[in-house]
Amino acid sequence: MKPGVTAFLVLAFSLVLSGCGRLRVVTSGYNDSRGTYYDIRGFRMYTETYGKGKPLLMIHGNGGDMSAFANNLPYFSRKFKVILADSRAQGRSADPSDSLSFEMMADDYAALLTAMHIPRAYILGWSDGGIIALELAMRHPEKVIRLASSGANLWADSVGLRPDVWRDGVKEYNAWQKQMPLTDAKEKNDYKVFMLDYEQPDIALTELRKIKCPALIIGGDNDLIPVQHTRQIADHIPRGRLWIVPNSGHATLMDHSRSFNREVDAFFHKLFFKYKHR
Repeated sequence: MKPGVTAFLVLAFSLVLSGCGRLRVVTSGYNDSRGTYYDIRGFRMYTETYGKGKPLLMIHGNGGDMSAFANNLPYFSRKFKVILADSRAQGRSADPSDSLSFEMMADDYAALLTAMHIPRAYILGWSDGGIIALELAMRHPEKVIRLASSGANLWADSVGLRPDVWRDGVKEYNAWQKQMPLTDAKEKNDYKVFMLDYEQPDIALTELRKIKCPALIIGGDNDLIPVQHTRQIADHIPRGRLWIVPNSGHATLMDHSRSFNREVDAFFHKLFFKYKHR
């Protein structure tokens, strides 16, 4: 295993299920020897890069950071130039704006690739990162070779999320309202990140037709996202493929990392058309 990857993996992280139903990752450190900031679109985006080869951009979920890919980085960094980044307002990427949108963050990642002089990349997104991957392919199709999106939803309601998860989100929203007005900077940022998932996304199924690249849409059979909704996403992407991971919740890339890594890698290398069923 490469020294840089080893340093990344010694990060201590814990998984916390948020009220809004997203799996959030809390870390205790970074690999500074691999770190670079890029000034893009009004904020400084923190990145770390590993390996050589064709570029693979990995996009994490809500309230987390790049350590979400600790179980995937060693595998993919042997085959790709892996680009990890903290999304706007999360991890080390502080953000002065007062609101967030998935469209905004998709544009951020497109700008990051441009700043890194990378014309096109493979994309792997998980949870909110999976939504950003879809938006990136719709808004900047020239930037995406192929994408794998795990645990993404199109709507922030009881159809796009399991009804119990949606109800928990409503409870968390009501709890936030009792704290208003917020004065602490961290609380304001946490609320901004929470509201991203509470109000968004809102993507019409027909919009997915804009995705022209091959896309692997992944969900667990016990995911926070209903299987039927994940199937809808795959169905409406012209070159979409569906993979429902057995015995899996939302954290497919962590809980089933070995099979996840193999199948996504095979898809990226055009060897994987096994999951065509709807």
